[in-house]
Amino acid sequence: MLDANLKEQLKAYMERITQPIELVASLDDSAGSQEMLALLEDIASLSPQVTLVRRDDDARKPSFAIHRTGTAVGVRFAGLPMGHEFNSLVLALLQVGGHPSKTAQDVIEQVQALDGEYHFETYFSQSCQNCPDVVQALNLMSVINPRIHHVAIDGALFQSEVDGRQVMAVPTIFLNGETFGQGRMDLEQILAKIDTGAEKRAAEKLKTKEAFDVLVVGGGPAGAAAAIYAARKGIRTGVAAERFGGQVLDTMGIENFISVSHTEGPKLAVALEEHVKAYDVDIMNLQRAEKLVPAKVPGGFAEVHLANGAVLKSRSVILATGARWRQMNVPGEDEYRNKGVAYCPHCDGPLFKGKRVAVIGGGNSGVEAAIDLAGIVAHVTLIEFDSSLRADAVLQRKLNSLPNVKIITSALTTEVHGDGAKVVGLTYKDRNTDNLHRIELEGIFVQIGLVPNTEWLKDAVALTPRGEIEIDHRGQTSQPGIFAAGDATTVPYKQIVIAMGEGSKAALSAFDYLIRLAPAEDKAVAA
Repeated sequence: MLDANLKEQLKAYMERITQPIELVASLDDSAGSQEMLALLEDIASLSPQVTLVRRDDDARKPSFAIHRTGTAVGVRFAGLPMGHEFNSLVLALLQVGGHPSKTAQDVIEQVQALDGEYHFETYFSQSCQNCPDVVQALNLMSVINPRIHHVAIDGALFQSEVDGRQVMAVPTIFLNGETFGQGRMDLEQILAKIDTGAEKRAAEKLKTKEAFDVLVVGGGPAGAAAAIYAARKGIRTGVAAERFGGQVLDTMGIENFISVSHTEGPKLAVALEEHVKAYDVDIMNLQRAEKLVPAKVPGGFAEVHLANGAVLKSRSVILATGARWRQMNVPGEDEYRNKGVAYCPHCDGPLFKGKRVAVIGGGNSGVEAAIDLAGIVAHVTLIEFDSSLRADAVLQRKLNSLPNVKIITSALTTEVHGDGAKVVGLTYKDRNTDNLHRIELEGIFVQIGLVPNTEWLKDAVALTPRGEIEIDHRGQTSQPGIFAAGDATTVPYKQIVIAMGEGSKAALSAFDYLIRLAPAEDKAVAA
């Protein structure tokens, strides 16, 4: 099952196992079970601490549990944890085997303190880059707290469950049989949902923080770069982010990041956070900003009001809130989100195997999505508003070569149709004739660009009609001491490498602003 190179790597990791573990398999006669058995035999052969047992006593087959021998500590995988989930398998082996997690001690104690029984089920796909965070977080929770149980389920292998539970996006999480959440969630986000007092405690902790010299709002490439450049100047730096990594977390392949021929969004996001943590930066994750109050006098403190009620103060602020997927804003879209309406073809595509889908948008992202989906689904209809596709020529040639793709241009999607539980079709208007047409299908992947996360700034800084923050060549906004960078601004070409440069520039501009403040003003503010 595993090639020689992968076996050697895994063997080196498994030397860190300190407590004996059992691999308990539940198999049948299927090809999937034979693959799983081969995988488990390979793993068991790599460490004397690992024993393979076949019991065939679990309802889901093929599946296997990883148990710490003689204890209740364990996790379960239903299906093969390969692809993006192979790292989840490795971590599960190590953690069940006694290797300590690098998770912060206060978070570990918060998990240990959870009372009650929690039975989590997570549906994933091997191509989903958003799923490992959820699977790894819940696996770790089940290792830390024996009252927490988790099984990770490959939705493509257990299609009848997916259909029966109407799972149409991954990751989808169930807690005690009820839907708990969908989409990427890390350990702290999951804790915030089940530990009802966590938000209040976090707010009280934030209220005690001293004022910053530079406060960065946003944790994507622009925000991370701004934080690093500010911290290197030796000034008090903070980052308040709704989710560290931002839109990068939803990006699959990155092939134009200079000096790195290929990487993936989640890997880059981890690297960004680790780089920021190497400096004296106060990272405040899972914090959504709701209001900005610029300083009343030059050199005074600006205020950033958070959703949990806390208020952060700083002598300068860098806005790097990025952007999110643009919606169609048509009837039925919100109602059937994650019930057939999706925004991540790499994550959710495998759930639509053999079905009919549409891709909305003819730019690079839309055409790439259609090409990827064509290898999984029965048929793809690509719908583009303009009279021609806007994607690169090489992508268009590939798309036109696929036999199960239909391209419709000069078309405006007007409505998403469903049966109350899932998508069953869409209607579009032919912009040349104004005639309406209906397409019967099961999935709609929306790829029509991004919209800046700036609604909360409308009364604080100047915005364009499109909602972008207006900045000058130094990253300065319309308010003194307030700077901005990245996809939320008027800077053209929304690229990771450009956002990083803009974040760095904004931090340097903020530092220049701070050192030019008159001493008298500083004293007045301090008073």
